[in-house]
Amino acid sequence: MSETGEKKQYVAAPPPNEQVIGVDKPPRARVEDAAVEAEAAAQKLVRKKDYLEGFLAKKPADAAAGEPGGALYEAVIEALKEIYDPEIPVNIYDLGLIYGVEVTPDADAEITMTLTTPHCPVAESMPGEVELRAGSVPGIRSAEVNLVWDPPWDPAKMSDEARLELGML
Repeated sequence: MSETGEKKQYVAAPPPNEQVIGVDKPPRARVEDAAVEAEAAAQKLVRKKDYLEGFLAKKPADAAAGEPGGALYEAVIEALKEIYDPEIPVNIYDLGLIYGVEVTPDADAEITMTLTTPHCPVAESMPGEVELRAGSVPGIRSAEVNLVWDPPWDPAKMSDEARLELGML
């Protein structure tokens, strides 16, 4: 009984094998129908136009030789990557000791670098080696190294490759 005292009437659903008069049974699912739907879904997934195709085919604008991406700049970076810290098996570029590389229009290289500590055993020889390697790059007229201590070097300046090499990742 309900709160008002009326008796509720319930209508039971007919058994599944009986047909209700005036109402059609829904169509049964067939394997052929599923195959057609799957085919339609597959056609929707096919890319109509590859929007990245033109972007990926486009070549980047040539950078000036001394700018990042330029041939001369990249050659200086590669030369610096050949210099390894004597105590750590990682090159000084990936170690984060090189703070900046500039190649002037006159093909002079200016390198700003630091060392892990001011008391580093190679503090006297490393800047000279960097200057020698950068100056030996074909096309570089002269190289100058500026050794700075501010900001101080810390392990956060290392590349992911250096961290992986040292087991820090």
